[in-house]
Amino acid sequence: MCTTCGCGHPDQVRIGALPHSHHHSHEQSAVKLPNFSQSHFHSTEQDEHQKRLLKVEQDVLGKNNRLAEINRQFFEKNRILTLNLVSSPGSGKTTLLTATLNALKNDRTCYVIEGDQQTENDADRIRETGVPAIQVNTGKGCHLDAQMIAEALMKLKPQADSVLFIENVGNLVCPSEFDLGEKAKVVILSVTEGEDKPLKYPHMFAASGLMILSKIDLLPYLKFDVAKCIENAKRINPNIEVIQLSSTTGEGMQDWLDWLGRN
Repeated sequence: MCTTCGCGHPDQVRIGALPHSHHHSHEQSAVKLPNFSQSHFHSTEQDEHQKRLLKVEQDVLGKNNRLAEINRQFFEKNRILTLNLVSSPGSGKTTLLTATLNALKNDRTCYVIEGDQQTENDADRIRETGVPAIQVNTGKGCHLDAQMIAEALMKLKPQADSVLFIENVGNLVCPSEFDLGEKAKVVILSVTEGEDKPLKYPHMFAASGLMILSKIDLLPYLKFDVAKCIENAKRINPNIEVIQLSSTTGEGMQDWLDWLGRN
């Protein structure tokens, strides 16, 4: 958990807005947020410090899980397929997402919530596809949480029978702990990262329903054992599904689109 990394400071979080050119119905429903009071924990004695850190972690996760369940009920009631895309920085999440949106936008209504510590660069890339996107800047925070998603939903106002992609902050540690209300976590692993990544970050792979091996067009230039990587992932999570693809060449993209269609 990231109790001391700055994630507990909501004043650093900025929820962006949709560009004014985006048209949507003002009658669409959104999540009603509960009233949260923020607490700050300090301790000067080392023997009490760890106990208090544990309590903070329990309080933070408990509060997050309660709001995540509200988000989930909203998604299920409105038949919004919600996926939490997680990975290390540079795995190709945004490139995969833009390719996916371009493939889906004529058939399914899509929305995106973009998570980054700073800038709206990725949200701007998404908006170029014509898909509405809200940027959430987390400041020092290393992950999105359910409250950030709830606040973003109030601005995004997604329609029923749609798909919501949440692109989380690039990090394979803390996002594994934070339920956002999604149907599934999708972990993207680039073949440039090494086949032992599932063993190094087991909690993320245990929490994910699908692993996407990205950038497979680079395999001829790398020493990457695909079979070993899949074996490692299934050692951690025997039920994890695996798709291999290249967002650049399009190889394997249909498998990903078919997976989305089944869900």
